[in-house]
Amino acid sequence: MIAVDGHIRVDTIMAGKFRRYNKLPLIQQLLRLRTIVFPNIIDGAKLIVGTLQSIVKLLVWRPDVVFSKGGFVCLPVGVAAYILRIPVVIHDSDAHPGLTSRILARWAVSIATGAPLKYYSYPKKKTTYIGIPVASTAKPLSLAKQRDAKKLIGVNEHEPLVVITGGGLGAKSINDSVVKVLPDLLTFSSVVLVAGKANVDHIKTQVKAAPNLKLYGYVASDAMQQMLGAADMVVTRAGATTLLELAALAKPSIIIPNEYLTGGHQVKNARVYEQAKAAIIIDDTELQSRPLVLVDTINATLLHKPTLERLSKNIHGFAKPNAAKDMAAIIVKAAS
Repeated sequence: MIAVDGHIRVDTIMAGKFRRYNKLPLIQQLLRLRTIVFPNIIDGAKLIVGTLQSIVKLLVWRPDVVFSKGGFVCLPVGVAAYILRIPVVIHDSDAHPGLTSRILARWAVSIATGAPLKYYSYPKKKTTYIGIPVASTAKPLSLAKQRDAKKLIGVNEHEPLVVITGGGLGAKSINDSVVKVLPDLLTFSSVVLVAGKANVDHIKTQVKAAPNLKLYGYVASDAMQQMLGAADMVVTRAGATTLLELAALAKPSIIIPNEYLTGGHQVKNARVYEQAKAAIIIDDTELQSRPLVLVDTINATLLHKPTLERLSKNIHGFAKPNAAKDMAAIIVKAAS
C-alpha cells in the first residue's frame, strides 16, 4: 500500500495460508486431503506467484521500508523485500508469534510486540514491547458516563450490564451456551449479545424478547466501544486487539479462547492475562458441556467488588496509549 494524494492506495497479490489446527492431531490433518492437504499445496503455488508479483511492485514503488502485521498475505511481500534489500519492520499482536512473523523475523530490522517480551523468542536487541494501537477514545469511563452510555444503549442504568461478543463473525459455542442460560443471566443483569450477522436471526427465534436484552449481529467499532465502555463485565474471545481495547477501557473480563485456531494463539493470548490475574478464563469445552459455569462466574464476580476492582486494575496495566506513536517512530527510524 502506498499513499496517493492523501488516500491509501491498495494493491492485491496472490497469497496462500498454511492450514494447521491446534487441537487436531497431525495424522488426522494429513488424512484430510480436501480440506487441508490439497489446499495447502495450491496455496504453496500461490505463495510463489505472490512473491514474484511483490518483487515487481516493490521495484516499481521503491519503498524505504516494508511494514508487516504478520498475516499470511505479508509473507510474499516480506520475502520480496528481503530479496531487494528493503528494510522490514514487524508488529506481532499475539502472544504466540505467527508463522509469517517467525519467518520474517530473521530479516527484520525491528520487531514490535503486542504482549510483554517474555512471551516471544525474538532477538531482544531488535524487539520492543509497544502494545497494540487502539482508538485514542478508548479510556475508562466514570460511573456517571457509564450510566449515560447504558441509557444510550437502552438498558437500565442502575443494573449491571454484561456485554458478550464472539468477534466480528460471532462464536457459535458462546452463542449456543448463552442461549441456554440467558433466562438466568437476565435475572440479575442486562445483557448485550453481539452474535454475528449469520447467527442473529436464528438466535432471535430461540429467545424471548426482554427489556434488559439487546441482540445484535454486527456492531461498528465506535458503537462497540460505547457498549464495552458501558459494560460492568465483558465476555469475549481472546483476539489480541479486542483484549488491548478492554485493557484501555479497564474492563473486568471473562475470556473464552478459541482452542482450535492456528498455533493455539488465542489460548496463549488468554494465558498472558490469566498469569497477570487480569481476566477470568473459561475453557470453551467446559462452557459447552456446562453452560451454567458462565452464569455462576459472572454472578460471583459482579457480587464481589474487590474482584471487579482487581480485574479492572490489572487488565488496565496492559494498556499502551502511545502504541501507535511508538510504532510509527520505529517505522520511520527503519526507513531513515
